[in-house]
Amino acid sequence: MASQSLSFIDALCGTDGPARDRADKMLLYGQFVGAWDGTLTRHGANGDRFDSSAEVHFGWALEGRAIQDVWIVPSRVDRPPGEADRMYGTTLRVYDPRHDNWEITFIDPVRQKRDRMTGRQVGPDIIQEYRSATGTICQWCFFEIEANSFHWVSRESADECKTWRLTAEFYLKRRTRP
Repeated sequence: MASQSLSFIDALCGTDGPARDRADKMLLYGQFVGAWDGTLTRHGANGDRFDSSAEVHFGWALEGRAIQDVWIVPSRVDRPPGEADRMYGTTLRVYDPRHDNWEITFIDPVRQKRDRMTGRQVGPDIIQEYRSATGTICQWCFFEIEANSFHWVSRESADECKTWRLTAEFYLKRRTRP
């Protein structure tokens, strides 16, 4: 044990792949492990639009039993001097073999936002869903998933999924620069 690191980072991220007992299921989100750069567009209810640079980092966590990520807006790489964080949050995604779905928690201390949801694969897409305190159905969706890019969408429905309002979308590409 003396030769192994006992640091927090090693305990959280000390693996480079999925746990063997659930490896096939872990690849749903494991395919995103790495660094991503792109843009965020927020869509206001009144039609206003806000655009910014973004970066996202996915990694294996908890001995390969979870995927954890960090979403940062604006990107630290492209951020103008003096510009403050608009988002700096983390998601913990844990596969639940008993229910064959994902339990997901997102926390962003910059915006004081916390969301708990379930996730699953739907065709080629990944849909994460929860109900807000007001009863609105909220979905976070991974669409157009390719090896080096994906489109992430946040949308909500106040009429039980009959219609959707787009609230935010990220267009991300796998980082190629060091």
